[in-house]
Amino acid sequence: MTRRIRVLLADDQALVRAAFAMLVESAPDMDVVAQAGTGREAVELARARRADLVVMDVRMPDLDGIEATRLIAADEDLAGVKVLMLTTYDTDEHVVEALRAGASGFLVKDTKPAELLDAIRTVAAGDSLLSPGPTGRLIARVLRQPEAPGGADPAPSSLAALSDRERQVLTLVARGLNNTEVAETLGLSPLTAKTHVSRIMGKLTARDRAQLVITAYEAGLVTPGG
Repeated sequence: MTRRIRVLLADDQALVRAAFAMLVESAPDMDVVAQAGTGREAVELARARRADLVVMDVRMPDLDGIEATRLIAADEDLAGVKVLMLTTYDTDEHVVEALRAGASGFLVKDTKPAELLDAIRTVAAGDSLLSPGPTGRLIARVLRQPEAPGGADPAPSSLAALSDRERQVLTLVARGLNNTEVAETLGLSPLTAKTHVSRIMGKLTARDRAQLVITAYEAGLVTPGG
């Protein structure tokens, strides 16, 4: 049997957690292993219950979702734990900080139930939830500001280590294309495209595709509306 996805729900509103818990438990391939009302509790339960994925609200008391995500991402014992960030609005600038902190993507809270379950499966499988729509526009808007929230890091010098083909691949990833779409666009096999993405992540020490997108925008490789 396929291993079930162990989900930790972190939101300061009990009713929201209960609704999400009912939805997740209705899926045949998922279990809710714990619920947290604060960011600090989310970090502690991620360690104690060995969750595969944390559905994390951005705004929470005690320790907000961004700091909680940063602690989870920095903990070697939690290296396999993915974070799917939830926000009330898709214009929430804190989402970019969350992606920098190690989140693998984000959803707005009014997402349709089936889309939330698909998002959990996508992130748990090791992919990032980054569409060329709201996420790309949000990242572009925030990173083109004179000073991004929390202070943007300069483009990593390792970007110079990328080959021309890897830069092409990174550009397409930043525009929201998945490996199959990258392969079709560049006339490559899906396996070759996947290999390129893996090598780029290694060279840029990126945790996932979300961080690749941010790096591409910060480096000017992709521009808003480009």
